Amino acid sequence: MDVSASNRRQFLKLFGTAAVVGSVAPDILASSGNVARAQRSSLTILHTNDVHSRLDPFPMDGSRNAGKGGVARRATLIKKIRQESPNVLLFDAGDIFQGTPYFNLYKGEPEILAMSKLGYDAGTIGNHDFDGGIDNMVTQFGKASFPILIANYDFRNTVMDGKSTPYKVFTKDGVRIGVFGLGIQPEGLIPKDAYKETKYLDPVEIGNDTAAKLRSGEKCDYVICLSHLGFKYDNEPKISDVVLAGKTRNIDLIIGGHTHTFLDAPVAVNNSDGQPVWINQVGFAGINLGRIDLAFERGKAVSSAGQSVEVK
Repeated sequence: MDVSASNRRQFLKLFGTAAVVGSVAPDILASSGNVARAQRSSLTILHTNDVHSRLDPFPMDGSRNAGKGGVARRATLIKKIRQESPNVLLFDAGDIFQGTPYFNLYKGEPEILAMSKLGYDAGTIGNHDFDGGIDNMVTQFGKASFPILIANYDFRNTVMDGKSTPYKVFTKDGVRIGVFGLGIQPEGLIPKDAYKETKYLDPVEIGNDTAAKLRSGEKCDYVICLSHLGFKYDNEPKISDVVLAGKTRNIDLIIGGHTHTFLDAPVAVNNSDGQPVWINQVGFAGINLGRIDLAFERGKAVSSAGQSVEVK
């Protein structure tokens, strides 16, 4: 699903500070005087979703995605951004597995090892990550160098118990960033024998509770939800990222997955306090890398630039 390029203009306008596409946060923050620089900080958030075991670029077969993507090219792009930007976090919003022969043969191992090599900071669980069964998920996620964040799956009666965590707090340049994960309803979407006794908890209720804990209890300056709920559903009573944003508070950014939505820039939905929550999703198969550059002043986000960068 494609969304108009006006999203990017809206993102910059509503946040209150214009920024140039491709500019890096240190340029945005440049100022005279050591005191001013000490009071300001920057953060670059990179993200993927629904990569679906696409380790290689798409074949050069004349299709619309021919030659795009591939984990090696993504690694090069991420390395370049890390060299330019002092504070980077890299996340994935689920459906790491399923979609190419790599998963059929190796059940997710090369995907997890590649993400670990790329230095992902955290990921959440998508419905296709259950495709090898919950025992396989334990095996493969156990090889990850990054945490699996999921707040609304209760794994206590399964082998996944203790193998994930609801949230994690990262500190970058003095700014505390709280990150948590939310997964989609398994029933009717995932075979019962794949998710076993996993208990699904209401994502709006859990999202509210977790975000409040991060904001108040953990004293986070910025709260991010890694969501595999889907961007938006028309005429369907499903909880989506748009619904989540509108019914919660304390969430600043939702990095989404599941619906393979191509957003050229984050879109805003007002939360229950009337404050904008930014939502972003970058399609599927590793074709794009999401990038959001944030500037903070005394721990408060004061400007942002967002874009979807094509991996080619």
